[in-house]
Amino acid sequence: MILNHITELVAICAKKGIKNVILSPGSRCAPITISFARHTQIHTRTISDERSAAFIALGMAQQLEEPVALVCTSGSAALNYYPAIAEAYFQQVPLLVLTSDRPKEWIDQYDGQTIFQEGVYGKHVKKSFQFPNFVGTPDDEWLANRISNEAINLAKEFPAGPVHINIPLKEPFYPVDEEEIIFPEKPRIFNQAHSYSQLAEESFMKLKSRLESFNRILIIAGQQRPNNQIQETLTKLSTQKKVVVVTDTISNLQSDYSINLHDHWLNSAEIWAGLKPDLIISFGKSIISKSLKLFLRNTDASHWLIQPDGKAKDTFQNLTRILPTSPSYFLGWMMNNLTNQNSEFYNSWHGLEQKIKDQLPEIIDSVGFGEYAALQTALEKTPISSKIHVANSMSVRYLNFLGKRDQEIICNRGTSGIDGSNSTAVGCTFTTKELVTLVTGDLAFFYDRNAFWHNYTMPNLRIILLNNHAGGIFRIIDGPKNQPEFVEYFETKQNLTAQHLATEYGFYYSKVVNKEELQASLKDFYSDSVHPKILEIETSSKINLELLQLIKGRISEVLKSR
Repeated sequence: MILNHITELVAICAKKGIKNVILSPGSRCAPITISFARHTQIHTRTISDERSAAFIALGMAQQLEEPVALVCTSGSAALNYYPAIAEAYFQQVPLLVLTSDRPKEWIDQYDGQTIFQEGVYGKHVKKSFQFPNFVGTPDDEWLANRISNEAINLAKEFPAGPVHINIPLKEPFYPVDEEEIIFPEKPRIFNQAHSYSQLAEESFMKLKSRLESFNRILIIAGQQRPNNQIQETLTKLSTQKKVVVVTDTISNLQSDYSINLHDHWLNSAEIWAGLKPDLIISFGKSIISKSLKLFLRNTDASHWLIQPDGKAKDTFQNLTRILPTSPSYFLGWMMNNLTNQNSEFYNSWHGLEQKIKDQLPEIIDSVGFGEYAALQTALEKTPISSKIHVANSMSVRYLNFLGKRDQEIICNRGTSGIDGSNSTAVGCTFTTKELVTLVTGDLAFFYDRNAFWHNYTMPNLRIILLNNHAGGIFRIIDGPKNQPEFVEYFETKQNLTAQHLATEYGFYYSKVVNKEELQASLKDFYSDSVHPKILEIETSSKINLELLQLIKGRISEVLKSR
């Protein structure tokens, strides 16, 4: 028998716009699974590995910008959701996490598949709710209804994020033969009006007065989705030389008028001297560039943070003002109220940027074949319409080194872990017919191989695998590479290739080891197909470091000639 409060939960999800649910197999969760599966307005998919399932839901919710629900059985299944839930929390991605549980009286009584699930995700969810242990009275049903509404509202409320409902369930779990599941046609719904903080007119008047005292203004754009309105405003501010706009690849706001290649040249106190701002204005989430963060932490500039929820994020250790408003509104106001210009400050930044921009492609091409040059070649063939998912570690850094991209860039920089990169990209393919390109290193790729262990087609998925058979980033970090334990405990060499995985899952596969093979494989890599394609670029971790050092050396020579 399917319980009324479960069917009502599902009906409320449908009414409140949750149309996609990722289910993982289990007996304790059977009433929830069956109810979702039989609801005609909800699209369900089954992913057996809960860790992968949660990242797939994350990848869908990132694109849909609406909650995706997760359903799992009791016990350690719920713990496997944790990495993706933490990522969703810091990326502000809405998820509705539904974990089935043993009844309260059986917790810690040596009963199978039983852990302490109530509040299990701690501070990494916006809130954790506990369904009644037993729903036997009208008040119990009212409580379950209230929790269902409140949880979904909270997942959507700005800033969005994951919300958890833990649901104790008693046997029996399954409907009897020919039992019809009836969903309430008009479940009780209460919605929450959406609003954003807005500065008072008096505040804007004070800000205008303060702006007049600054003429070396640096705008820093952190991670976010593409936004045409913000892009147009930043372009106007930059072309009029009112500000300098600095962007990482994950900001999705790069343009010909922003500073995109700073990771190549903003790396010494000698360079910093003529570039320091007197005001930093930042918005969005994290940035990638360590050089940029160190530079900003070593200025004595004021820092205004545009933060709609009003919370302090003092990334650069010099926060002076929090602006609880939307970036698009504030930047639009700033466009009309900023009068000071400093052409010398602007030209200093853009002069360095242009020097590197003019010579970087030739420099990369001249040093020889490695994953840096290979990725540059591959991305030149990536259609503008493709979304690019990029794994952490060296993959996202290479992408940032290469500068401006016209595609949407997606990366799990909430926690910056390597887990779940494949799965997040798979979730993205479930939301679009456009191509989705995953750029990943070998450790991230093989770590998340269960992303492909399901029964759903992904003809629009393309994977560029940079396989140097090791954790290449540890050769770049000074600490690990100087230790005797480096090879075994940090670089962790492995001998896998993706060929067997491709055969197992029916993917098209090609492996290249030089520029000529790469160019040949790219000719039809993005052509239509019925299966995903893997392009494996095999290189040496040691040689990649040598090539990167050569590139840095050539760039230093360019900078010295300024």
